[in-house]
Amino acid sequence: MAGIDGITTGTDTTAMIAQLMQVEARPQAMLKQKVSSSQTFVSALQNLNTKIASLAESAGKVAKPAETDLYTAVSSSDKVTVATKAGAAAGALDIRVDRLATAQVSLSGALAAWPNGDALSITKDGTVTELDTAGKSLDEVISTVNKANLGVTAVKIAAGSVDGVAQYRLQFSAAATGSEGAFSISHNGTDLGSIRPAQDAQVTLWVGVPGAETSITSATNTFGSLLPGVDVTVKEASPAPVTVSVSRDEKAVADVAAKFVAGLADVFSYMNRNSAVSVSTADGTTKASGGQFTGDSGVRALKDSIMRAATSPVDGRSPSEIGIVLTKDGTVEFNAEKFAAALKADPEKTQAALQTIASRVEAAGKQASDKYDGTITLRIKGQESEVRSLNTQIADWDRRLASREATLSRTWSTLEVTLGKLNNQMSWLTSQLDSLSANSSKK
Repeated sequence: MAGIDGITTGTDTTAMIAQLMQVEARPQAMLKQKVSSSQTFVSALQNLNTKIASLAESAGKVAKPAETDLYTAVSSSDKVTVATKAGAAAGALDIRVDRLATAQVSLSGALAAWPNGDALSITKDGTVTELDTAGKSLDEVISTVNKANLGVTAVKIAAGSVDGVAQYRLQFSAAATGSEGAFSISHNGTDLGSIRPAQDAQVTLWVGVPGAETSITSATNTFGSLLPGVDVTVKEASPAPVTVSVSRDEKAVADVAAKFVAGLADVFSYMNRNSAVSVSTADGTTKASGGQFTGDSGVRALKDSIMRAATSPVDGRSPSEIGIVLTKDGTVEFNAEKFAAALKADPEKTQAALQTIASRVEAAGKQASDKYDGTITLRIKGQESEVRSLNTQIADWDRRLASREATLSRTWSTLEVTLGKLNNQMSWLTSQLDSLSANSSKK
């Protein structure tokens, strides 16, 4: 079309058709605007869904007793360390560390090389194992011991020299501490004995109390669950009793509650920000604009559901009594002082209230964010389906507009060609008429 653009009429048909197509494309432009708006809304819903799913997951953990039934243990001496785990309970115990666990160590005599024909055997748990050491070097004997997997390891240690010949002693060590790791080793039928025997660790409880004093042993230096949910590790023998104390870890419990409330506040703040109406003034005109969730009844109902779960009374008590406070801004905040006071006054009841609230929030969150039939999930799927439908309509408009533009181009091209032919005919006729007039004048 560019080759004949206005060639006859002088009209810029390209620009004219472009303007006509802009008018024709207005319905498609409206569809594209709707797609853009819907995609932005879907993105906002997806962000909200992610936040609520995360909240439901964390709330589910808080709802379980193990998440808030937290204890800390301390020792009166650095010779004893303590660690708590699930099942710990408040209490105290005095222990005396009698001895530490050791691993057996045996030692051979000084050798320059392994004597050909010498035999080596290891007895472990009543089983005698004869090792093939015939014709082997010291290093090969060591490798044979280590590869036997008998719970005994060997190493070659330099032991000076005799007449300029280097001497070595073979050290055999139990892989594990305690009496269960004990072994005997014989070189040519002679028991090497031990330079350090296998020994269990031992502590004594209720020292000096007639009828109560009790000794306990462990193959390692750790006594598992010496107190419920408390492992005690000894580092050094101590003639004086060491006190191990276990108490509720109020700070850790408060941190769990604070993190839970922060998750709630984050969800509410996100809803509030995207539901707010902003007002701006320019050139004397006041304009109000809303967020993605402004006026959305579904999001408003969801917020109400989670808010009720978080702030409704528990056994007649307001959650604000344990520090979960509803604010005037339509969110919640954590009052650490109130929670600490409630926990100190009645730890069991406070933890139970927190677990109940968390359980309700988890249920509300799952109902909204379930990946199959959550209310937000279904809305996202519905919006995405609508976007696909709109994109199909836009594609249809692309074909329709292309066809319309082609039609206009052909029409104007034909018009230009036709007008050109008519102009040519008019010029010919004019020249003929002029010729006739000139001939008439000559006569």
